[in-house]
Amino acid sequence: MNRARLDYDSLETLKRSHPAWRLLAADHAPFILGFFQHCFIEPNLRSTGEQNLVSKLEDYLFQLRERQGEDAFPRAPKEYLDEWASEGKAWLRKYYPPGEDEPHFDLTPSAEKALEWVASLGNRAFVGTESRLRTVFELLRQMAEGAESDPEVRIAELEKRRSGIDAEIGKIREGRVELLDATALKERFLLMAATARGLLSDFREVEQNFRDLDRSVRDRIATWEGAKGSLLKEVFGTRDAINDSDQGRSFRAFWDFLMSSDRQNELSSLLESVFDLPAVADLAPDRRLLRIHYDWLQAGESAQRTIARLSEQLRRYLDDRTLMENRRIAQILKGIEQHAIALREAPPPGSMAELDACALDLELPLSRPLFSPPVNPVIGEEILLPGEQNIPSEALYRQEYVDKERLKARLRKALQARDQVSLEDLIGEYPLEQGLSELIAYLAIAAEEGRSVIQDSPKQILRWTDRAGAVRQASLPLVIFIR
Repeated sequence: MNRARLDYDSLETLKRSHPAWRLLAADHAPFILGFFQHCFIEPNLRSTGEQNLVSKLEDYLFQLRERQGEDAFPRAPKEYLDEWASEGKAWLRKYYPPGEDEPHFDLTPSAEKALEWVASLGNRAFVGTESRLRTVFELLRQMAEGAESDPEVRIAELEKRRSGIDAEIGKIREGRVELLDATALKERFLLMAATARGLLSDFREVEQNFRDLDRSVRDRIATWEGAKGSLLKEVFGTRDAINDSDQGRSFRAFWDFLMSSDRQNELSSLLESVFDLPAVADLAPDRRLLRIHYDWLQAGESAQRTIARLSEQLRRYLDDRTLMENRRIAQILKGIEQHAIALREAPPPGSMAELDACALDLELPLSRPLFSPPVNPVIGEEILLPGEQNIPSEALYRQEYVDKERLKARLRKALQARDQVSLEDLIGEYPLEQGLSELIAYLAIAAEEGRSVIQDSPKQILRWTDRAGAVRQASLPLVIFIR
């Protein structure tokens, strides 16, 4: 458990360096925290463009100046945003998404922690203890049972639980149904709501942790002085460590669990039934909780895109370093050639270097190849004549890039509501925009992912319209993508 130490020196360091502490101690903290809550937390906005955020801040400042006076908060909205995203503040993350010229802003985990702490200062309806105690017991039971390796002990515990379930079924059949009272329902609902909202804030911290791990790998590459093979081994080992870390495994387990359409339908049904309870209605709950699992999907998709983007950037970073090293080698060789040409007319006296032999000359008996009889070619009687037709060669030089990440995003979206989808249905929902190149990219994705099924029979006929307006078709094996 990584918790901050609360001795004097540690607290003094946190006060100077932690962005959340700086935000709480800022002169206009109510203004900043209120805007962050209004713009990012309430709508669950993960990231937004600069123009959109400037417009929202202008509206927010207009409302404040109507109450506080025209002289309140005199600076321009863009100046505020740039200051909040500066290294000295670090309350917003300013970055450029791939392929876009407009900067985007996102809330940092430190700023979200400050918002959570301020929100916790409000008066709660009541402090629930019974539901949290049951949660503690349930978590302890799961850990104890999950770590038990003795089959007899686990079977005995399961039989004990089965006896308890049978006894409860017997009571219900006799008409003795035990219901949760209003207090217990309210207590459990508040605990569920706090946990559900906490998951959304955790995603920003998960993304930041992945970015920090990626940054440490880049620093290691920049300061590496050993062999390239050892560097690549360490880099890819670190990437595996990121995916296999506790955080990476937990995120994958969460994502696989939530991506199930059955789980999504079950969550929707449970939320609707709970919100209809009179005890819960008395709390006047936030109706946005009814779609909290869709907010989880959106936040998880953002984390997935961050991980994929970091992997792509790391690969490009390694390619750039290789290109720079090759250029440096070429410059060294060119310098040697220039020095040799300069000394050609007046070489230095004496011998510059002497080598007896560049390498040992070994001839092993077993290294001699066995005799193979020559193959007599079969030459036909037909004589090939050169053709006279002039065929344009521009198509050989015309290349078209297909963005696989965009196709994978379409595939993930299609699999959110079903367990499997065929290539024919997928193309029906998202028609081909780049023709045969895009179709081949789909086949490459199916071959790369082990969960896809490719059957030689029956064949499927796929049709599309190319950019010239002509209808094309291709006969392909049956391709089924499975979630």
